[in-house]
Amino acid sequence: MIKKEMIAMLLAGGQGSRLGVLTSKLAKPAVAFGGKYKIIDFPLSNCINSGIDTVGVLTQYRPLRLNQHIGIGIPWDLDRSIGGVTVLPPYEKSENSQWYTGTANAIYQNIEYINYYNPEYVLILSGDHIYKMDYEVMLDHHKAMNADITLATYEVPMEEASRFGVVITDDEGVIQEFEEKPEKPRSNKASMGIYIFKWSVLKKALEDLKDVPSCDFGKHIIPHCHEHGSKVVSYDFKGYWKDVGTLGSYWEANMELVDIIPEFNLYEEFWRIYTKSDILPPQYIDEAGEVTESIVGEGTEVYGKVSHCVIGSGVTIGKGAVVKDSIIMNGTVIGEGCVVDKAIIAENVSVGDNCELGIGDDVPNEKKPNIYSFGLVTIGENSTIPEGVKIGKNTAIFGPTDKSEYPDGLLKSGSSLIKVGDEA
Repeated sequence: MIKKEMIAMLLAGGQGSRLGVLTSKLAKPAVAFGGKYKIIDFPLSNCINSGIDTVGVLTQYRPLRLNQHIGIGIPWDLDRSIGGVTVLPPYEKSENSQWYTGTANAIYQNIEYINYYNPEYVLILSGDHIYKMDYEVMLDHHKAMNADITLATYEVPMEEASRFGVVITDDEGVIQEFEEKPEKPRSNKASMGIYIFKWSVLKKALEDLKDVPSCDFGKHIIPHCHEHGSKVVSYDFKGYWKDVGTLGSYWEANMELVDIIPEFNLYEEFWRIYTKSDILPPQYIDEAGEVTESIVGEGTEVYGKVSHCVIGSGVTIGKGAVVKDSIIMNGTVIGEGCVVDKAIIAENVSVGDNCELGIGDDVPNEKKPNIYSFGLVTIGENSTIPEGVKIGKNTAIFGPTDKSEYPDGLLKSGSSLIKVGDEA
């Protein structure tokens, strides 16, 4: 019988609706980050760097490209004959079939997978955070505290604590109370959505709560275990951690990478971030081109000026174009003479010559002000922008567009131009 001390279950099925058009046709963990990576690369790299060689990745929403990216796990050294990485989509069972309805329900539907490895501990991870963490250190803390459950916590500013599930602990770090997104938080210790469970404790809780609709760890499993006498402790994480769930936080986290001394270093030898890489030629910067404070991916050609940007691979920046404070993903073409200011442009977008992006007043988006904000221009993958148009702030574009859709050649601030159904 196989026996693993700890296996990881990585929840990567989320739609990431707060990323708007970026996730219209893509699971959030498969969204690009830092030019050459995907968001899911970070927890997967943390696993192998922490000595965890068995990872179940639970997928659901638009999993195709996430599955293609993970493959058999070669980039992360997770192509193992025993263990390794396994993609776990919902599947049909004889008695009934259902989608994963909550984070804990997704784990419950895969009890068989976990039982196969007969682990002592199960590590639950989220697929949409940017951070480096040694899970082995967290496991040592879990054992030293003789805990049933350990929650990784992160101290957030008190004024932001109401956005998170927060915990109240005693002096030893044993959790006394939970508050899920409290209006008036009494603590700023936010749960990071990273848990270590004794498998026996988790299994019983999953079976006890199997009929709870949309069963979730933060709302159901952990409070249930706490009420039934489980010892729940916090593990205070002091490193860099970013939830990139909104366009603003996603843009900020990318921009932090190109600071003179970045707070988050992607290139540390002792804690490498691994990814699936295509074999591409090196970057080309033309004589008339200029790049400052930027990450530029392989195979990218720069004929204009780029400053404080994260540029993916295979991108073309046309002659005379000026691109600043922006994220440009793989395969996108920015035409000649364009001015791009504070934009997030997804993969394989074509921006015609002499366009201006990010002009005008910072007014709220008319349809989705809570998503398209932060003064950003957001353009979904495979979109086309006709030449010579101007696009304001807090705007969203998705799909092939033509000049007739820009009154007087302008998409004014706060407008959306979504061409592909109602998917964004």
